[in-house]
Amino acid sequence: MRPITLSVTTLFAIASVAVAQTPSVAPKMPSTASSPATTTTTTTSAMPSDAEMMKQMIELAKLNDNHKLLASTAGTWSYIVKMWMDPKANPSQSTGTATRKAIMDGRYVTGDYSGSFKVPGADGKMKDMNFHGMALDGYDNVKQKFVSSWIDNMGTGIMMLDGTYDAGTKTFTYTGEYEGMPGMKSKVRQLIKFADKDHMSMEYYEDRGQGEMKSMEINYTRKK
Repeated sequence: MRPITLSVTTLFAIASVAVAQTPSVAPKMPSTASSPATTTTTTTSAMPSDAEMMKQMIELAKLNDNHKLLASTAGTWSYIVKMWMDPKANPSQSTGTATRKAIMDGRYVTGDYSGSFKVPGADGKMKDMNFHGMALDGYDNVKQKFVSSWIDNMGTGIMMLDGTYDAGTKTFTYTGEYEGMPGMKSKVRQLIKFADKDHMSMEYYEDRGQGEMKSMEINYTRKK
């Protein structure tokens, strides 16, 4: 199905429940400054000592509200997926289950997604296909961005996305690029919105050079 119109590599990507946050500020490395162009002398600031480097590493490894935001999504979720092969046609619909777990003392969150949906076979007829995908989400204190990777049983590539969170609208915005077929790169944009701690939705948009189109929508409900 992906080679036709839709890259399903981020089919069930999920982020986290919306709460206010304050991104951590990563310590800055000493910079190297050049002398004015009228001279040939260059001065370089001293490199940090081993103790200073270790102090930086410890600070950058600390958890903050961004990690807590992601960890709050741990649990089991049911979802309903709508997929558009043609933006002018009615979408197909399927269901599945997602299980998310916080790991590394809450620094990352893994997601395991399973479901079944119909895809066109070689004979043109629709057939059922089992789907399995996995996500790894985190907040990078160095980049000061949310980061996410995705793999599934419909390809061999790894999709990498990074994003931001708007507490005012309770929305994550993730962007990235994925090459599902040789020479067929797609720009990807995901909007993940939250109604409350037990309900969220994901809108998935693709741009293959002919303008952005919405190709997927997922609605999640946390299982009690």
